[in-house]
Amino acid sequence: MIRLTDLALPLDHTDEALPAAICARLEIAADELLNFEVARRGNDARRKNAIMLIYAIDLTVADEAALLARFADDRNVRPAPDTEYRPVARATGKGLRPVVIGTGPCGLLAALVLAQMGFRPIILERGKVVRERTKDTWGLWRRSVLNPESNVQFGEGGAGTFSDGKLYSRIKDRRHLDRKVLTEFVKAGAPEEILTEAHPHIGTFRLVTMVESIRATIEQLGGEYRFGTRVDGVDIATDAAGQRHIRGLHLHDGGYLEADRVVLAIGHSARDTFAMLQAAGVFVEAKPFSMGVRIEHPQSWIDKARFGKFAGNKILGAAEYHISHHASNGRTVYSFCMCPGGTVVAATSEEGRVATNGMSQYSRNERNANSGFVVAIDPERDYPGDPLAGIALQRHWEERAFIAGGSNYKAPAQKLGDFLEGRPSAELGEVLPSYRPGVQLTDLSQCLPDFAVIAMREAIPVFGRQIPGYDHPDVLMTGVETRTSSPVRFTRGKDFQSLNTAGLFPAGEGAGYAGGILSAAVDGIKVAEAVALSIEGEAQVNSPAVARA
Repeated sequence: MIRLTDLALPLDHTDEALPAAICARLEIAADELLNFEVARRGNDARRKNAIMLIYAIDLTVADEAALLARFADDRNVRPAPDTEYRPVARATGKGLRPVVIGTGPCGLLAALVLAQMGFRPIILERGKVVRERTKDTWGLWRRSVLNPESNVQFGEGGAGTFSDGKLYSRIKDRRHLDRKVLTEFVKAGAPEEILTEAHPHIGTFRLVTMVESIRATIEQLGGEYRFGTRVDGVDIATDAAGQRHIRGLHLHDGGYLEADRVVLAIGHSARDTFAMLQAAGVFVEAKPFSMGVRIEHPQSWIDKARFGKFAGNKILGAAEYHISHHASNGRTVYSFCMCPGGTVVAATSEEGRVATNGMSQYSRNERNANSGFVVAIDPERDYPGDPLAGIALQRHWEERAFIAGGSNYKAPAQKLGDFLEGRPSAELGEVLPSYRPGVQLTDLSQCLPDFAVIAMREAIPVFGRQIPGYDHPDVLMTGVETRTSSPVRFTRGKDFQSLNTAGLFPAGEGAGYAGGILSAAVDGIKVAEAVALSIEGEAQVNSPAVARA
């Protein structure tokens, strides 16, 4: 099979135009094209009045070798990649069952792959099953009642369940593990189009049912879930050679679970677990993250700015954007986790604090677009010394936001024009807030570091020149966005195990090795493979070498 890439057709092309374009591009007759399927479809909207669809096509012809030889110097005509997933090992029943802590995208895929290889993992989740967790999350959004163990951050599905469900990333993986993730998601109920769209997404409601389906599969394969089970301690032994290795977990209810291989997929907000692991001597270091606000525009403004006369086209859907600016004070300001046609959501997991995030449904048909509008934070510059100092920084500004919002889980908000002028907002304008349980108009500069305020004020007119309407004075900003990524990294070696604690496998976003659903899920697969090989040995490998950390 041959992969043809970068094939451009007009947005409104007919079905017949695609095979004709393939034949024209490859200089073959129509009867020489035996079969074809779309491998990927994106769009090029740089020219708003001439938007093009960009295809990658997998196809067969009678003499593939001759065609490839004829296009040997054309990087857009190549053999189609082998995307079939091949397990690296099969369980033989020796040793303890591996344990996976956390059921976000990373933990789910780690547990699923371990189960598919026959290792019957035990999965620990401090929160509740996804539907009960959803009720608790709505309890905060509708009634200002927070459950610290069951919320946007904690519970089956992880933080990604209440997001836009984006399934794309910038990771480069020669083994196409991202295809394995997407295929498993489709099996669990995701729309098949995620296999071909350049920027696929699922949305919260579909993620809920997918998470349940994956759980059922894991259990059918011998995996065991234990919900409402928080890990409060790790039992680490030191051998005669001075090597530390994990031998068990202390649970919140006083129980003990013997374990010698533990996948640490705890997510970016498990602050108490971070502290517990540091106290136990597990190697941890500070990692950069970002901080800012959620910014809301009417989705129609963004559609028009990005797509011009094609705004509202069903193929294009709701428009997205990705922008950044390097400010004169040395700070980088950028958009983060943009949610077309979505809502701003309450994302705190701790009492007395406010944190925000963005969420969309699959339809992306809510009134507003929202995005993180954030500034990069650097450990050496902003919180040197203690590896957990970034958590203290997050908590400080989340507490300030809680107070500014009225100390009732409402979020502080401000119109963009008032933010630029340095005055508190007194009334809303054209842009209405989507955040629940509600907003309190105020001055957001009291909820952010001075350097962030300075950099954001500089970036706003720059972004306004890139996206007309971005800097409209009635645009609404809601604070604070602090959970962009984990502020720590539990550093691991080439074997995916903690640098100083054998048997502990840090994984995903909470460990500092991913950012978003897809990259976290891919990391979960890699870690599951490393666990399997550590149990069964490298001799079992029947696929290319496990990708290293």
